Amino acid sequence: MKIRPSLLLGLVLATFTFTGCQVVPETGRKQLMLISPAEEARSGLAAFSDIKKSEKISTDAAANAQVQRVGKRIAESVGSRMANTQWEFVVFDSAQVNAFALPGGKVGVYTGLLKLVSSDDELAIVMGHEIAHVTSHHGGERTSQNLAVAGIGVLLAVGMNQQEVSPAKRNQILVAYGLGTTVGVLLPFSRTHESEADRIGLEFAAGAGYDPRAAATFWRKMSAKGGTKPPEFLSTHPSDETRIAALEALAPQYMGLYQTRKARYE
Repeated sequence: MKIRPSLLLGLVLATFTFTGCQVVPETGRKQLMLISPAEEARSGLAAFSDIKKSEKISTDAAANAQVQRVGKRIAESVGSRMANTQWEFVVFDSAQVNAFALPGGKVGVYTGLLKLVSSDDELAIVMGHEIAHVTSHHGGERTSQNLAVAGIGVLLAVGMNQQEVSPAKRNQILVAYGLGTTVGVLLPFSRTHESEADRIGLEFAAGAGYDPRAAATFWRKMSAKGGTKPPEFLSTHPSDETRIAALEALAPQYMGLYQTRKARYE
Protein backbone atom coordinates (compact mmCIF):
# COMPACT_ATOMS: atom_id res chain seq x y z
CA MET A 1 0.00 0.00 0.00
CA LYS A 2 1.67 3.22 -1.18
CA ILE A 3 0.30 6.44 0.28
CA ARG A 4 1.77 9.60 -1.16
CA PRO A 5 2.28 12.57 1.22
CA SER A 6 0.88 14.88 -1.46
CA LEU A 7 -2.36 12.88 -1.45
CA LEU A 8 -2.65 13.20 2.33
CA LEU A 9 -2.01 16.93 2.20
CA GLY A 10 -4.60 17.23 -0.54
CA LEU A 11 -7.14 15.45 1.64
CA VAL A 12 -6.45 17.77 4.57
CA LEU A 13 -6.61 20.90 2.38
CA ALA A 14 -9.87 19.70 0.82
CA THR A 15 -11.30 19.22 4.31
CA PHE A 16 -10.29 22.75 5.30
CA THR A 17 -11.68 24.20 2.07
CA PHE A 18 -15.05 22.51 1.85
CA THR A 19 -16.02 21.96 5.48
CA GLY A 20 -17.41 24.39 7.99
CA CYS A 21 -18.49 27.14 5.53
CA GLN A 22 -17.70 30.25 7.60
CA VAL A 23 -16.21 33.46 6.23
CA VAL A 24 -14.08 36.17 7.85
CA PRO A 25 -16.14 39.28 6.99
CA GLU A 26 -13.26 41.74 6.60
CA THR A 27 -11.20 39.56 4.26
CA GLY A 28 -13.68 37.14 2.69
CA ARG A 29 -11.47 34.18 3.61
CA LYS A 30 -13.28 30.89 4.15
CA GLN A 31 -12.39 29.07 7.33
CA LEU A 32 -12.93 25.66 8.83
CA MET A 33 -15.08 25.94 11.95
CA LEU A 34 -16.15 22.87 13.88
CA ILE A 35 -16.95 24.59 17.17
CA SER A 36 -19.53 27.26 17.94
CA PRO A 37 -18.92 30.87 19.07
CA ALA A 38 -20.59 29.94 22.36
CA GLU A 39 -18.03 27.18 22.90
CA GLU A 40 -15.24 29.62 22.08
CA ALA A 41 -16.61 32.15 24.56
CA ARG A 42 -16.92 29.60 27.37
CA SER A 43 -13.37 28.49 26.79
CA GLY A 44 -12.10 32.08 26.75
CA LEU A 45 -13.86 33.04 29.95
CA ALA A 46 -12.57 29.98 31.77
CA ALA A 47 -9.02 30.55 30.54
CA PHE A 48 -9.06 34.22 31.58
CA SER A 49 -10.32 33.32 35.04
CA ASP A 50 -7.43 30.87 35.43
CA ILE A 51 -4.88 33.42 34.20
CA LYS A 52 -6.06 36.02 36.72
CA LYS A 53 -5.56 33.49 39.48
CA SER A 54 -2.08 32.44 38.38
CA GLU A 55 -0.60 35.76 37.16
CA LYS A 56 0.17 38.83 39.25
CA ILE A 57 -2.20 41.69 38.42
CA SER A 58 -0.51 45.09 38.23
CA THR A 59 -1.57 47.90 40.55
CA ASP A 60 0.38 50.51 38.57
CA ALA A 61 -2.12 53.36 38.15
CA ALA A 62 -0.56 54.80 34.99
CA ALA A 63 -0.31 51.42 33.29
CA ASN A 64 -3.90 50.55 34.10
CA ALA A 65 -5.15 53.95 33.00
CA GLN A 66 -3.41 53.63 29.63
CA VAL A 67 -4.74 50.14 28.94
CA GLN A 68 -8.29 51.09 29.99
CA ARG A 69 -8.15 54.26 27.86
CA VAL A 70 -6.96 52.51 24.74
CA GLY A 71 -9.08 49.42 25.35
CA LYS A 72 -12.29 51.41 25.63
CA ARG A 73 -11.71 53.12 22.30
CA ILE A 74 -10.75 49.88 20.54
CA ALA A 75 -13.91 48.24 21.91
CA GLU A 76 -15.98 51.08 20.47
CA SER A 77 -14.25 50.61 17.12
CA VAL A 78 -14.96 46.87 17.14
CA GLY A 79 -18.62 47.69 17.80
CA SER A 80 -21.17 45.24 16.42
CA ARG A 81 -18.55 42.61 15.62
CA MET A 82 -18.66 41.79 19.33
CA ALA A 83 -22.07 43.12 20.34
CA ASN A 84 -23.15 42.82 23.98
CA THR A 85 -19.61 41.90 25.05
CA GLN A 86 -18.62 42.42 28.66
CA TRP A 87 -15.16 43.81 27.98
CA GLU A 88 -12.43 43.43 30.58
CA PHE A 89 -8.91 44.85 30.27
CA VAL A 90 -6.34 43.67 32.81
CA VAL A 91 -2.67 44.60 33.20
CA PHE A 92 -0.43 41.76 34.37
CA ASP A 93 2.83 42.50 36.18
CA SER A 94 5.33 40.55 34.10
CA ALA A 95 8.40 41.24 31.99
CA GLN A 96 6.78 39.49 29.04
CA VAL A 97 6.59 41.76 26.00
CA ASN A 98 3.15 40.49 25.12
CA ALA A 99 -0.61 40.92 25.17
CA PHE A 100 -3.53 38.63 24.40
CA ALA A 101 -7.26 38.64 23.84
CA LEU A 102 -9.69 35.80 24.49
CA PRO A 103 -13.25 35.17 23.29
CA GLY A 104 -15.72 36.94 25.52
CA GLY A 105 -13.90 40.28 25.36
CA LYS A 106 -11.16 39.46 27.87
CA VAL A 107 -7.87 41.24 27.17
CA GLY A 108 -4.57 41.00 29.01
CA VAL A 109 -1.56 43.29 28.62
CA TYR A 110 1.81 42.66 30.27
CA THR A 111 3.83 45.48 31.80
CA GLY A 112 6.81 44.35 29.72
CA LEU A 113 4.91 45.41 26.60
CA LEU A 114 3.97 48.76 28.13
CA LYS A 115 7.66 49.50 28.68
CA LEU A 116 8.34 48.93 24.98
CA VAL A 117 5.49 50.92 23.44
CA SER A 118 6.14 54.64 23.23
CA SER A 119 2.58 55.85 22.62
CA ASP A 120 -1.10 54.96 22.84
CA ASP A 121 -0.93 54.51 19.06
CA GLU A 122 1.53 51.62 19.37
CA LEU A 123 -0.43 50.02 22.20
CA ALA A 124 -3.62 50.30 20.12
CA ILE A 125 -1.90 48.47 17.27
CA VAL A 126 -1.07 45.52 19.54
CA MET A 127 -4.46 45.43 21.25
CA GLY A 128 -6.27 45.78 17.93
CA HIS A 129 -4.26 42.87 16.53
CA GLU A 130 -5.05 40.62 19.49
CA ILE A 131 -8.76 41.46 19.43
CA ALA A 132 -8.82 40.84 15.66
CA HIS A 133 -7.79 37.25 16.39
CA VAL A 134 -10.99 36.96 18.44
CA THR A 135 -13.37 38.64 16.00
CA SER A 136 -11.98 36.41 13.23
CA HIS A 137 -12.40 33.29 15.40
CA HIS A 138 -8.81 32.24 14.84
CA GLY A 139 -8.74 30.25 18.08
CA GLY A 140 -11.77 28.22 17.08
CA GLU A 141 -10.35 27.74 13.61
CA ARG A 142 -7.03 26.45 14.98
CA THR A 143 -8.89 24.02 17.23
CA SER A 144 -10.98 22.88 14.26
CA GLN A 145 -7.88 22.41 12.12
CA ASN A 146 -6.21 20.32 14.79
CA LEU A 147 -9.35 18.20 15.15
CA ALA A 148 -9.49 17.67 11.39
CA VAL A 149 -5.81 16.73 11.13
CA ALA A 150 -6.12 14.35 14.10
CA GLY A 151 -9.30 12.79 12.71
CA ILE A 152 -7.78 12.16 9.30
CA GLY A 153 -4.70 10.73 11.02
CA VAL A 154 -6.90 8.26 12.91
CA LEU A 155 -8.66 7.23 9.70
CA LEU A 156 -5.28 6.80 8.03
CA ALA A 157 -4.01 4.60 10.86
CA VAL A 158 -7.18 2.48 10.81
CA GLY A 159 -6.94 2.08 7.04
CA MET A 160 -3.32 0.95 7.22
CA ASN A 161 -4.17 -1.49 9.98
CA GLN A 162 -6.95 -2.99 7.85
CA GLN A 163 -4.55 -3.26 4.93
CA GLU A 164 -2.02 -4.96 7.24
CA VAL A 165 0.70 -2.41 6.55
CA SER A 166 3.83 -3.33 8.49
CA PRO A 167 4.38 -1.44 11.78
CA ALA A 168 7.61 0.11 10.48
CA LYS A 169 5.96 1.37 7.31
CA ARG A 170 2.90 2.53 9.24
CA ASN A 171 5.06 4.61 11.60
CA GLN A 172 6.99 6.05 8.68
CA ILE A 173 3.78 7.15 6.97
CA LEU A 174 2.29 8.64 10.14
CA VAL A 175 5.48 10.61 10.85
CA ALA A 176 5.46 11.91 7.27
CA TYR A 177 1.79 12.84 7.67
CA GLY A 178 2.49 14.71 10.90
CA LEU A 179 5.40 16.66 9.44
CA GLY A 180 3.60 17.32 6.18
CA THR A 181 0.44 18.66 7.77
CA THR A 182 2.43 20.82 10.20
CA VAL A 183 4.73 22.43 7.62
CA GLY A 184 2.35 22.29 4.69
CA VAL A 185 -0.96 23.18 6.34
CA LEU A 186 -0.97 24.25 10.00
CA LEU A 187 1.99 26.64 9.96
CA PRO A 188 0.89 28.43 6.76
CA PHE A 189 -2.60 28.87 8.24
CA SER A 190 -1.05 30.27 11.44
CA ARG A 191 0.92 32.83 9.40
CA THR A 192 -2.31 33.68 7.56
CA HIS A 193 -4.02 34.30 10.90
CA GLU A 194 -1.25 36.67 11.96
CA SER A 195 -1.35 38.63 8.71
CA GLU A 196 -5.14 38.75 8.83
CA ALA A 197 -5.09 40.02 12.42
CA ASP A 198 -2.54 42.65 11.43
CA ARG A 199 -4.84 43.94 8.71
CA ILE A 200 -8.05 43.89 10.74
CA GLY A 201 -6.24 45.21 13.81
CA LEU A 202 -5.11 48.24 11.81
CA GLU A 203 -8.74 48.92 10.97
CA PHE A 204 -9.74 48.64 14.63
CA ALA A 205 -6.91 50.95 15.74
CA ALA A 206 -7.59 53.53 13.01
CA GLY A 207 -11.31 53.37 13.79
CA ALA A 208 -10.45 54.26 17.38
CA GLY A 209 -8.48 57.30 16.27
CA TYR A 210 -5.00 55.77 16.53
CA ASP A 211 -2.32 56.19 13.87
CA PRO A 212 -1.96 53.02 11.73
CA ARG A 213 1.61 54.03 10.84
CA ALA A 214 2.56 53.12 14.41
CA ALA A 215 2.35 49.44 13.44
CA ALA A 216 5.56 49.48 11.43
CA THR A 217 7.26 51.57 14.11
CA PHE A 218 6.32 49.08 16.81
CA TRP A 219 7.42 46.03 14.84
CA ARG A 220 10.77 47.60 14.03
CA LYS A 221 11.35 47.85 17.77
CA MET A 222 10.26 44.24 18.23
CA SER A 223 12.60 43.17 15.45
CA ALA A 224 15.49 45.09 17.01
CA LYS A 225 15.11 42.99 20.16
CA GLY A 226 16.78 40.21 18.21
CA GLY A 227 16.83 36.60 19.31
CA THR A 228 16.99 33.41 17.30
CA LYS A 229 14.04 32.91 15.00
CA PRO A 230 13.24 29.97 12.70
CA PRO A 231 12.93 30.37 8.92
CA GLU A 232 9.55 31.81 7.97
CA PHE A 233 8.24 28.51 6.54
CA LEU A 234 8.84 26.85 9.92
CA SER A 235 7.35 29.70 11.94
CA THR A 236 3.87 30.44 13.23
CA HIS A 237 4.42 34.12 12.34
CA PRO A 238 5.54 35.96 9.21
CA SER A 239 9.14 37.15 9.34
CA ASP A 240 9.69 40.63 10.76
CA GLU A 241 10.67 41.89 7.30
CA THR A 242 7.53 40.48 5.69
CA ARG A 243 5.33 41.84 8.45
CA ILE A 244 6.79 45.35 8.45
CA ALA A 245 6.56 45.64 4.67
CA ALA A 246 2.93 44.52 4.71
CA LEU A 247 2.01 46.94 7.50
CA GLU A 248 3.69 49.84 5.72
CA ALA A 249 1.72 49.02 2.58
CA LEU A 250 -1.58 48.75 4.48
CA ALA A 251 -1.29 51.88 6.65
CA PRO A 252 -2.17 54.43 3.91
CA GLN A 253 -5.52 52.68 3.36
CA TYR A 254 -6.58 53.55 6.90
CA MET A 255 -5.25 57.10 7.17
CA GLY A 256 -8.58 58.65 6.22
CA LEU A 257 -10.43 56.62 8.83
CA TYR A 258 -7.79 57.48 11.42
CA GLN A 259 -7.95 61.22 10.76
CA THR A 260 -11.75 61.25 10.86
CA ARG A 261 -11.97 59.30 14.11
CA LYS A 262 -9.04 61.11 15.72
CA ALA A 263 -10.97 64.38 15.47
CA ARG A 264 -13.82 62.75 17.36
CA TYR A 265 -11.60 62.07 20.37
CA GLU A 266 -9.80 65.44 20.46
